Amino acid sequence: MTKNTAQDTAAPQRCFAFSAGFFRNRRVNRILTLAGYAPRLGWPTANDAVLVWGHSPFAWRGEWVAARTGARLIRVEDAFYRSVLPGRAGDPPLGLMIDDLGCHFHAAHPSRTEAILADADLDDPALLAAADTAMAFIRKNRLSKYNASPWDAPSTGPGYVLVVDQTRNDASIAHAGAHAATFQTMLAAARSENPGTAILIKTHPETASGHRAGHFSASDGELWDIPTPVPDLLADAKAVYTVSSSLGAEAIYAGHTPVVFGLPFYAGWGLTDDRAPVPQRRATPRSPAQLFAAANILAATWYDPSADALCDIHTALHHLNAETWAWRDDHPGWDMYGMRLWKRKPLSRFFGARGRVRFAPKTPGSQAMVWGTKDAPAGAARLEDGFLRSKGLGAALVPPLSLIVDSKGIYFDPNQPSDMEATIAAAVDINPGQAARALALRDAIVAAGVSKYNLGGAVVPPLPEGRKILVPGQVEDDASILRGTVDIATNRALLQAARDANPDAVIIYKPHPDVEAGLRKGAVPDAQDLADVVAHNSDPIALIDAVDAVWTMTSLLGFEALIRGKAVTCVGLPFYAGWGLTTDRHTIPRRAARPSLAGLIHAALIDVPRYFDPVTQRPCPPEVVVQRLAEGQSMARGPANRLLAKAQGALASYAHLWR
Repeated sequence: MTKNTAQDTAAPQRCFAFSAGFFRNRRVNRILTLAGYAPRLGWPTANDAVLVWGHSPFAWRGEWVAARTGARLIRVEDAFYRSVLPGRAGDPPLGLMIDDLGCHFHAAHPSRTEAILADADLDDPALLAAADTAMAFIRKNRLSKYNASPWDAPSTGPGYVLVVDQTRNDASIAHAGAHAATFQTMLAAARSENPGTAILIKTHPETASGHRAGHFSASDGELWDIPTPVPDLLADAKAVYTVSSSLGAEAIYAGHTPVVFGLPFYAGWGLTDDRAPVPQRRATPRSPAQLFAAANILAATWYDPSADALCDIHTALHHLNAETWAWRDDHPGWDMYGMRLWKRKPLSRFFGARGRVRFAPKTPGSQAMVWGTKDAPAGAARLEDGFLRSKGLGAALVPPLSLIVDSKGIYFDPNQPSDMEATIAAAVDINPGQAARALALRDAIVAAGVSKYNLGGAVVPPLPEGRKILVPGQVEDDASILRGTVDIATNRALLQAARDANPDAVIIYKPHPDVEAGLRKGAVPDAQDLADVVAHNSDPIALIDAVDAVWTMTSLLGFEALIRGKAVTCVGLPFYAGWGLTTDRHTIPRRAARPSLAGLIHAALIDVPRYFDPVTQRPCPPEVVVQRLAEGQSMARGPANRLLAKAQGALASYAHLWR
């Protein structure tokens, strides 16, 4: 598969711009610079190039200079999966269309996108597989060009005709051979061709937010601009009508044959019902996957904000999904309960970029969140650390890079359903692209030696010959033990069970670090009577690599061993037990599904946790956190954190005086 990061031709030596936006917009400037088109001030020669933004009102300046000097003209536009909010609302783009031939929405002249569709070999299996993977990701995560649509947006039910509005006087209308009256023609056709069917008019996000006017009003349709994610709207639509909106291309990817009244880039390839004459140069029939590949893989330039580098479309979509997920979760705001003082600042960073965060308010708002199993208002989501947490312990006041928000329960409590459990059950249906991503993430974790806390430890002591079993100790009054065990709930009982079942094996017992430090309950004074080796302060991942199997109650080390290909026996009921991937002493009837290991990894590390990049201070996909942890980076603790924690601990010590 080929990846075009800008154009087929080499970038010119110098690029000149005559619009302040190329210098003011840091993201646009950075993408152009990385692609070899760094904007500069000055006067070009015939060997240089001039950058203009599409056919904007200010493009004439650069067009005039290019015509005067003979410099090559390059038009720049947003890529088709741009951001959460529109640019006028402040969000930067994740990609650009950098076009040295024309502009994708100008039908009178060829563009780079059109040239690829007309002439490129789009039958490459790897290219089409990449397109299929990206389209499946977009559908699953309900993504579009703009994505400020809530999770729980109202649904009107299926069967309507979707009529797509656009902003007045937008260049993409006039240059697609259309005008304001075309929208009334389109609406009339939608009504006459679909008698008795409700019309749902979808406005442009900039119209909905009050930035620019559209062509329709609420009285023009039976249904008006419900804030449902675009993939959901398309799934329920009976038909789609558009003039030249990029939503028409999204309709094609979703399986529609949209009725098109202008000449956008996707018209004329056998995928649309075209009501305007199509140029003869668009004569090659194309499939939806080929259209997607041309527009979004070969013609687009994508940016990875965490790496500050150009990237492929998959990486860009992973970032778009992380940002969209954060907006959908957080924009109503959060009221938080049971959060220790030192956690409040990092939690505000994690959840507060798109909405307000309040701690223990007297008057609850629309969304409440509580730490773990603490008391909270009815319906509150429960918050816990994720499984790729930090470089250091929470007990050492290191903020998390990964958090799990659960609306049903909490992953370590098998006595009730949880979002984690439901997601693992649904993972039986992951597609090949999801499986490949999960296994690639697993490989990155294993190669980097990353774990939940990344504490490292002493070198593993010499181990005797024979089949080796690791028994990780736990904190015996931890919530996961109190809620997730049945008949074995102490470290000594676990050791005894492992020894009884494996009399000839080499048993290695690793005490929990907090227990070894004398801070928590769970010491086993006679551990050496049951274990062949007591591995004090040893690196847990190095121990996993050195053994053949793990016996555990509910420790996350069991999951970390599982993804490293080790046999795992669970005497308790951790989230990863009961799915046919571990040997289990007990079962949960709800866990009847049989996902693959890739499915379990995808659910536990990709679908459920949210992640935060400590470098960019923005939401990010898990791959970024794995890299940050491998580099030893984590969230800064801040000088006041330890004082806050000590003060809160002291207050807790004297709490009985006020009871």
